[in-house]
Amino acid sequence: MAMSFQAKQAMVAEVSDVATRAHSAVLAEYRGLTAGQMDDLRVNAREGGAYLKVIKNNLAKLALKGTDYECMTEAFKGPVILGFSLEDPGSAARVVSDFRKSHDALKVTAISFNGQLLPGEQLDRLAKLPTRDEALSQLMRAMKAPVEKLTRTTREPVAKLSRTVAAVRDEKQAA
Repeated sequence: MAMSFQAKQAMVAEVSDVATRAHSAVLAEYRGLTAGQMDDLRVNAREGGAYLKVIKNNLAKLALKGTDYECMTEAFKGPVILGFSLEDPGSAARVVSDFRKSHDALKVTAISFNGQLLPGEQLDRLAKLPTRDEALSQLMRAMKAPVEKLTRTTREPVAKLSRTVAAVRDEKQAA
């Protein structure tokens, strides 16, 4: 059944809103996947912090107009699913990459990150980006290392003096 004009407008508005909030986008051709496999992909996306939408190519082009993902408009060919990373830049890429390991029919055609169009082969590179928590952890580790080294350095002279005094005491007691 064909969609009404209002339904198309609502879908374009929804995808456009998500695109303005997203960190990156993944475009994949889903030809050859069953409905059950598509449902599994959507469940994985919800759990992974990504937004997936099967949308007509013309509607997707309208929705992406004026966003950072407008560069993807030429890649819309055939039945495609559009994925946006909402939590961190690599969330949609991780979901699609993990799903592709068990389903060869899903083919990534384009990726957009920071307004740049990347080929589908770059998916694993984007998927390996750390999550927000991992990035914060790495940052804190890098900030903490010099402080710990300074602490060890300032404590060492006191510890060395203590060991020297103990050695002198032991020597005098032995004599």
